[in-house]
Amino acid sequence: MTENRLGRVAGKVALITGAARGQGRSHALNLAREGADIIALDVCDTVEPAMQYPMATLADLDETAALVKDLGRRVVTGVVDVRDRTQLFRAVRDAVSELGGLHVVVANAGIVAADKSVPPHTFLSTVSVNYTGVANTIEASFEHLGAGASVIATGSMAAMMSTYPTDNPGFPGIAGYSHSKRGVARLVRDLAVQFAPLGIRVNAVHPGNTETDMLLNDGMFRQFRKELEAPTRAEAEEVYGPMHLLPITSMQPQDISNTVLFLASEESRCITGMQMHVNAGATLPTTKSGAPD
Repeated sequence: MTENRLGRVAGKVALITGAARGQGRSHALNLAREGADIIALDVCDTVEPAMQYPMATLADLDETAALVKDLGRRVVTGVVDVRDRTQLFRAVRDAVSELGGLHVVVANAGIVAADKSVPPHTFLSTVSVNYTGVANTIEASFEHLGAGASVIATGSMAAMMSTYPTDNPGFPGIAGYSHSKRGVARLVRDLAVQFAPLGIRVNAVHPGNTETDMLLNDGMFRQFRKELEAPTRAEAEEVYGPMHLLPITSMQPQDISNTVLFLASEESRCITGMQMHVNAGATLPTTKSGAPD
């Protein structure tokens, strides 16, 4: 069993969606190392229209739970679709009842279909998960939150890039992704204003290209190298690596989790309404003051 070294979120309960793997699992483990008990939710199923990469499974979610327990923390898991309000509200209430409270919400679940082959309504299904799912998660959590709580939404550098192809009719998945993440940024800003009198902080983390299944798949490689029929990861990195101003090819999930931990902890008790760019400077050329043009 691993001892908590700093306990930066000791005594807190943190809810994380999309927790079965990738950034969500990384957030769960990072918060657990620092003393939080975890509510780990994930759909653990395919999302239609199908993405170009395999979705997380129940075995993945079980592994996240086992890793949290190895850190000496309590964990409650739930197979939940963030688009299903009834299912989500019930899962949150049951988990909070079991763990005794809720102090941190990480609305992280998201999808992207990068290929040109996906049908036009992929735009809508992407927005349903990435934006509506975030709003549903926050709403389902709200009744359990009190002063000092922290709500953290996962955005994307796509929310901050004026050149992102939101109006490209050939890529509805990418357009829906960008649209939804812009919506998350605005939602966070406006909720921060409304929740401030309650002492509840609301912030967004906008990752750059991060090494998870969402980035590391053939469909995404083709998005970055449209001129190639079957680009490799190395060929895609030739394009997305230079997007970052710092000499970093891609983020690691831990890079994003470090910011999530900061926003979850009392170290950020005076910070709300922030759009935290964790993208090695990729959005600096297209933003003026940290907000989308």
